[in-house]
Amino acid sequence: MTGKAFGIALIAACMLLAANGLAKTATAGEINASVNATLDRFYRQIPGARELSARAAGVLVFPTVLKAGFGVGGEYGEGAMRVGGKTVGYYNTVAASFGFQLGAQARSVIIMFMTPEALAGFRRVEGFKVGVDGSVAIVGAGGSIDTDKVTSPVIGFILDPKGLMYNLTLEGSKITRISR
Repeated sequence: MTGKAFGIALIAACMLLAANGLAKTATAGEINASVNATLDRFYRQIPGARELSARAAGVLVFPTVLKAGFGVGGEYGEGAMRVGGKTVGYYNTVAASFGFQLGAQARSVIIMFMTPEALAGFRRVEGFKVGVDGSVAIVGAGGSIDTDKVTSPVIGFILDPKGLMYNLTLEGSKITRISR
């Protein structure tokens, strides 16, 4: 997709989200409270998640990523980066898509940077594009996480209200630091 086409799709998607009343800029306090709630749910639902998170150099959490589409689709979410359990920055994620799609959904996204080098690479870029600036290995459903078998420097988890989702991608998402 060219930059111009991506821009048009992004504008259309944002207009769609805003028209549906889904897009809302959150305060730092609201983001932090949602991040805490998302991590608590993640730890309760997925055995091994807390241990893996403790090993990560940084954990980026998007509590609610809203996706909507009607031919042209888009998604948007705001979240926070945690290093050592403390918030060190706020980010948004944006993606656009074309094709047959109709409806809306919400999901949570958790990205763990397992090495200091992976975290530094993410933080060094102004607008990290998944698949271009770095890959995120999505960990699928299975009931638990075997922390000994996780070897990727950046791993992602996508949760719906029922738990860990399977066979999804973050490819094409752009993650940008925002001020709060």
